[in-house]
Amino acid sequence: MTESAELTYMSVKQVSEYLSLNEKKVYSMANDRILPATKVTGKWLFPKILIDRWIMESCHSGMLSDRMHITGSDDPLLSMLVAKVMSQVGTSELVSYSSTGSSLGLDILSRGYADVCALHWGKLEDSNESHLELLKKYPNHQQWLMVHGFNRKQGLMMRPETHLKYEMLADDSTSSSLQSWRWIARQSGSGSQQHLEQWLAKKDINFEEVNSTIVAQSERELAGYIARHNGDIGFGCQSVAFESGLSFVPVLTESFDFVMPQGIYFRRQLQQLLSMFQEPKSIQLAATLGGYDLTDCGKLMWDGKSENGP
Repeated sequence: MTESAELTYMSVKQVSEYLSLNEKKVYSMANDRILPATKVTGKWLFPKILIDRWIMESCHSGMLSDRMHITGSDDPLLSMLVAKVMSQVGTSELVSYSSTGSSLGLDILSRGYADVCALHWGKLEDSNESHLELLKKYPNHQQWLMVHGFNRKQGLMMRPETHLKYEMLADDSTSSSLQSWRWIARQSGSGSQQHLEQWLAKKDINFEEVNSTIVAQSERELAGYIARHNGDIGFGCQSVAFESGLSFVPVLTESFDFVMPQGIYFRRQLQQLLSMFQEPKSIQLAATLGGYDLTDCGKLMWDGKSENGP
């Protein structure tokens, strides 16, 4: 028999032995979404790493409830407000944020190494469908919720002198002219890279055809490369462009949302952060940064129990 420590996924029988529960109780807890599980060809499978995390979280009403780690997409406003929450809680709790890009963030969330994943994946009008399609790639997505964060403007970032050249091209911009510029890419699986590749595709340009040798791991890193003349143009949000003194050409508005296990939604630190987005000072900060709409922040967009979009 395979030792439990060696398992990636566990069967009902293995979970029953591991937790000292009868199999009927395991079935009941899986159907009620209490235990993290997914059905494959009609059979329940339980990711062991999430079973272990569930046990840890169950201890003393959640021994890890004094901390919250956010990962996923990069955003200046979110970064500033997380820092503000951390300054308020001091040394009594831990609230942290590391930007990894949307896809890697969901991978980390699915493995139980983060509590919340920020993501943006597609245009605002298509975000409900595109986000749900992305989430369904993860076997434990049925235990997740998606909450709206804010809308923000995404587009092309470039130095002012490059912007003048871009405006001269206008609608006559050709493949060769766009390909000659030095493009700063984002890592594969990031929402900004997907936006860029889709924008180029509309101009009948494959991303592999453009002049790009640098890959930035965040939008701020990308803006830094352009500001230092290491590159000419890249895709990101308006607030990042403005804070780096770059010009910005809006291309689309997107929905920036938060995904989390259902129990995390009620965690004190998350509710504190969501409430902070609605404070007058935060709304003013968003206006100063530029390109944000905080309407409906905190609205529940999707519940994994239903398997349906909002």
